[in-house]
Amino acid sequence: MIIKELQMILGLDPSLRNFGWTLIRDDGHFLDKGTMKTDAKTMFVERYITLREGLREIVQQVREDHPDEILRVGIESPIFNDLYSEGMYGLFLYSNEALMLEKCDTVYLSPNQVKAHASAFLNRPKGWKMGKGDMVDAAKQATQGQGAKRWNNHQADAFWVAKAASRFWLLVEEQITIDDLSDLERRHFTDFERYVRGKKAGKVKRKGITHKEDDRFFRWSET
Repeated sequence: MIIKELQMILGLDPSLRNFGWTLIRDDGHFLDKGTMKTDAKTMFVERYITLREGLREIVQQVREDHPDEILRVGIESPIFNDLYSEGMYGLFLYSNEALMLEKCDTVYLSPNQVKAHASAFLNRPKGWKMGKGDMVDAAKQATQGQGAKRWNNHQADAFWVAKAASRFWLLVEEQITIDDLSDLERRHFTDFERYVRGKKAGKVKRKGITHKEDDRFFRWSET
């Protein structure tokens, strides 16, 4: 018999100007949210350090406030070859340093994966482009009656990172099974592709995040 863990999920939406975070329980219930800010006039290295240490303080405070619960993390990974991607990658590395030092199990989720989960919640039609307003509306609807007020788009993105990450960690920790996943979750977490043509015919490409430990997710609590 599997014993149900008490688990919280911290969702992170890294940004140098507005770094959003949201804390939920693994059943999706809202707990807390916030935004870390730095001034564009501050030297970039100082901004990275400020946000890294701020993230460590958030993790430490959450653990102090909830000593009997396990904290796991989801973080939105940057889009490479996009505008400011070098700066975002730098912040992403500093954020990962903080999470590793605090021994937080962490999963990476792409922006498209995060938006897909919010879009599915809103039942948007296929091909719908999720804007900032859509992400905020989805977060408001998902947390209605739970004490969450005045969402900004950074916190809303972090909420949907946390929502997707909560399902991922429940699966990895065997609190739920593949049969409990939605089609979208299966595609993101457990999917694989079998080549049918060419030199790779018959071979399997493992695409889901669960197949990519130490690449797309990390058990830093065990290091």
